[in-house]
Amino acid sequence: MHTSESSRASEGKGVGLGLALVSALAFGGSGVAAKPLIEAGLDPLHVVWLRVAGAALVMLPLAVRHRALLRSRPALLVGFGLLGVAGVQAFYFASISRIPVGVALLVEYLAPALVLGWVRFVQRRPVTRAAALGVVLAVGGLACVVEVWSGLSFDALGLLLALGAACCQVGYFVLSDQGSDSGEVPDPLGVIAYGLLVGTAVLTVVARPWTMDFSVLAQRADMNGTPVAAGLLLGWIVLIATVLAYVTGVVSVRRLSPAIAGVVACLEAVVATVLAWVLLGEHLSAPQIVGGAVVLLGAFIAQSSTPAKGSVEPVATGGAESRLSARENAA
Repeated sequence: MHTSESSRASEGKGVGLGLALVSALAFGGSGVAAKPLIEAGLDPLHVVWLRVAGAALVMLPLAVRHRALLRSRPALLVGFGLLGVAGVQAFYFASISRIPVGVALLVEYLAPALVLGWVRFVQRRPVTRAAALGVVLAVGGLACVVEVWSGLSFDALGLLLALGAACCQVGYFVLSDQGSDSGEVPDPLGVIAYGLLVGTAVLTVVARPWTMDFSVLAQRADMNGTPVAAGLLLGWIVLIATVLAYVTGVVSVRRLSPAIAGVVACLEAVVATVLAWVLLGEHLSAPQIVGGAVVLLGAFIAQSSTPAKGSVEPVATGGAESRLSARENAA
């Protein structure tokens, strides 16, 4: 029985890791598709609004199907929309208007460390030293990937806005995990659908899409010398970088944990940098390549050292009380 349970837990963890990687790949491709649209004349916030509103339209039938969530989980839906959808993107785009993109990206991806702090100090669950080491390695690797030393700015407001994006990303991972311990798990597709609707409403106020030059979407955008239909790029952003990314991301958190899925999500920065190298001609330096390898190592250490939910092992080697708690959660 123990072997069977361990096998199922290991299989679920493997599926969760795979979904987290797909999510990181999907999210990582958004910038490469969005940059040509921005260079073609669209405001960054307008691109964000098109992304979220388009995804909300795609997911609208699922929102209707899961309308019972409006009565059973209204706070979760609002929180996910405000933090996981609108908050992360709005804070991030506001921060890069004041500080270098690399610095903002590094601060935003401090979220895995903040998630680990949430697990340890708010949920009062022990974490392994190896998991903590994985976070440290991932953040250090990200510092190399974004080459933070090349343009550090001490604009206090800009740094606070980037930290706001990180805190909203923590909210995304924590809210994605709601109900998984109690067994009362809200349907992830319904949560995402309503989160996108809430995010669209919030971003409509912020981005003011009625001022957008919609004619840009009927033209071609330049991708490193190659003309690409703007509508095709928008379709990629909506369907792959948003719908697929959020669905696989939320499901992966349920199979892993907020802490580990958060660390794996660090790979988004690596993916974005590699894709920018291949598709936009933005070449990687030696420190960036090394940093990407360190991020991968940190994610691997963290995910392999922290058991998935449902495992009979404790989250950390914390003694009989932790083991009993893990068994109660498994039951």
